[in-house]
Amino acid sequence: MANFDARAFLRTVPEAPGVYRMIGAADAVLYVGKAKNLKRRVSSYFQRGATSPRIALMVSQIASVELTVTRSEAEALLLENHLIKSLAPKYNILFRDDKSYPYICLTGHAHPRLAFHRGAFVKGDSYFGPFPSAWAVRESLQLLQKVFRLRTCEDTVFQNRSRPCLLHQIQRCKAPCVGLVGDDEYAADVRFTSLFLKGRTSDVIEALGKRMEAAAEVLAFEQAAAYRDQIRALQKVLHKQYVDSRKDEDVDVLVAVAGGGTVCVNLAMVRGGRHLGDRPQFPANAGGASADDVLLAFAEQHYEGHPTPARIVVEDGAEALRALLGELLEQPPAVAVARFETDRGWLDMARDNARLALAARIADAGRSEQRLDALRQALALAETPQRIECFDISHTMGEATVASCVVCEQGRMRRGEYRRYNIAGITAGDDYAAMRQALSRRFERVAMGEGVCPDLVLIDGGKGQLGVAREVLAELGLEAVPLVGVAKGEGRKPGLETLVFADGRLSAHLSADDAALHLVQEIRDEAHRFAITGHRARRAKARVGSRLEDIPGIGPSRRRDLLAAFGGLDGVRTATIEDLCRVEGISRKLAQQIYTALH
Repeated sequence: MANFDARAFLRTVPEAPGVYRMIGAADAVLYVGKAKNLKRRVSSYFQRGATSPRIALMVSQIASVELTVTRSEAEALLLENHLIKSLAPKYNILFRDDKSYPYICLTGHAHPRLAFHRGAFVKGDSYFGPFPSAWAVRESLQLLQKVFRLRTCEDTVFQNRSRPCLLHQIQRCKAPCVGLVGDDEYAADVRFTSLFLKGRTSDVIEALGKRMEAAAEVLAFEQAAAYRDQIRALQKVLHKQYVDSRKDEDVDVLVAVAGGGTVCVNLAMVRGGRHLGDRPQFPANAGGASADDVLLAFAEQHYEGHPTPARIVVEDGAEALRALLGELLEQPPAVAVARFETDRGWLDMARDNARLALAARIADAGRSEQRLDALRQALALAETPQRIECFDISHTMGEATVASCVVCEQGRMRRGEYRRYNIAGITAGDDYAAMRQALSRRFERVAMGEGVCPDLVLIDGGKGQLGVAREVLAELGLEAVPLVGVAKGEGRKPGLETLVFADGRLSAHLSADDAALHLVQEIRDEAHRFAITGHRARRAKARVGSRLEDIPGIGPSRRRDLLAAFGGLDGVRTATIEDLCRVEGISRKLAQQIYTALH
């Protein structure tokens, strides 16, 4: 603050919506925020005693403040969100950008499909959720399949079925694809499914009860028994609920618990009066922040991109959250502290789960630190490696060679930073050339100052692969990066691995119970899994294309149409000649050639 005249600057700040950026030494962005009134918001940072110790520390580092005036609060929100993602300021509390909460989808098809859904919504389809986890969605789908027996197959499969599938045989689908259920009956099942997902379970049970009685009156006892089984299945799932408000309501329960230098925000979801589970979240850049501040940061980032429920229940701080959401949303939900017995039950569960998640996180962090320190000692490294990268090669007799690079940061695997490299232009089966190509492509960017340089590189292989890696890094001027090869033991048995050093030291064998070896094995196995998954996908793609395109008269366009019509090569292979003839551009003669070539 020595070189920043806050008083003089504030005289120039307009009373308009916009975004402000706090700039520190060396033009580092400290904080990005938005405001309905820039003058009022920015001024609040420089009032004595008005900020938390964490914000006071940030203010003491400010060298300048940059402003961007926008036409509306909505524009300010969008700009703030973009800047935070691109700049990752030191003092902004950041949560993982997770817009992929799972939903249950009922498609707008004439015979709607019941499906698990992530991502953007499609016009005409109905969506129910969000759910806190994929497990919660799949459990609900299994129940709905058992009770209402709606189809779950893709439209391409549905349109080309000539006989019922296995799901029909095990009583999980009514097979509308081949007309084994009437349109009216299927529509009724769709309506019941929608009512159930909206929480109106009592309406569903009442309607099914009436149908059961009507069937019994006309002596249709098998149909009555089917309705009875549906009612029992629904009652069973209701009894499984730990807390059920017996009301058709959507509620989010938010709890923040601090401990061990970090904060856990737990979001519990109640949809249609049923508690669906919860989802703990851990922020970045939250050092020194209070639990209340972290909860507000989570609410701002979460509800900016996700649908809001009718109510939000919190332990305290309802007024601050209400004010935040009132500024953020056009129609903010009701926010209140837990007063009623059901709300308190939800809150107690959310708090207990937050504490359990926090304790597990702290324990895992301690375990990670121990394993990293053990690895530093085992490899005689000068410093504990914070970023470890591991490379592996996968192919089948030289076909579809793929190299993988997986990343372990601070003891945890970072899937978002994994990379695969499709290897080309080498002699088939030459692992050394494949490793050279992958390492060159990865570390050329580091040599140019564009990529992150790891603290340790592991190579899945022995002296040969390690020698290639040492040559590549030397050519790029990165000799200082520690290199270790992980050679498989006799019979590829875990615990018998040999660690090979690039600096000429003798190879080392760690004991099977060594924490350092366990970490190396975990990273190596992940690199192998990631490489072989990529290799299999590349090989399958190549083989699918070649099998069809080798048939005279099948070019890229017809191959694409066939795969789309039957949902893949397996669908084409199981199709009859008559099925193949229904695809545009496929004559009976060509259909016969395709059928013969694939059988």
